[in-house]
Amino acid sequence: MKNLIEWNDELSVGIQEIDEQHKILVGLVNRLYKAIIQQNDTTVINDIFQELIQYTLIHFSVEESLMRIFNYPEYPEHKARHEELTKQVIELHNKLKKEQIPISMELLSFLRKWLTNHIQMEDKRYKAHFLEKGVKTTWSERGWVGRIWNFVHHH
Repeated sequence: MKNLIEWNDELSVGIQEIDEQHKILVGLVNRLYKAIIQQNDTTVINDIFQELIQYTLIHFSVEESLMRIFNYPEYPEHKARHEELTKQVIELHNKLKKEQIPISMELLSFLRKWLTNHIQMEDKRYKAHFLEKGVKTTWSERGWVGRIWNFVHHH
């Protein structure tokens, strides 16, 4: 089965730690897509959605911490955008839980745009600033957020 979002260079911000986190988000949206296509029961779908929200909050916190540490000039706007995106996805999940909206391609299309547009339009803007401040583009070992996430979900 095809994925809803295929990872490609256009989604890369060129900083491995961030890219790895974005790949986890892409993976969660794809898992949600597959669960919906395979018509899994709503409990499974809700669990994946909940995981997507939790990881989104972690990821946004990491990005915002980096922005504060490196004095990113567009931090307030980016943080406001994160808050708006978080609110949208939580509202969507709540409507889904209350069965006010059907589990549909429309919902998935929203999630795909929500993620890919944010990466391509907003996240890519901080790359030059972070690199100028000495942020490493790659790391020698697996990023700590990925390790924590795997630990939490496998224990």
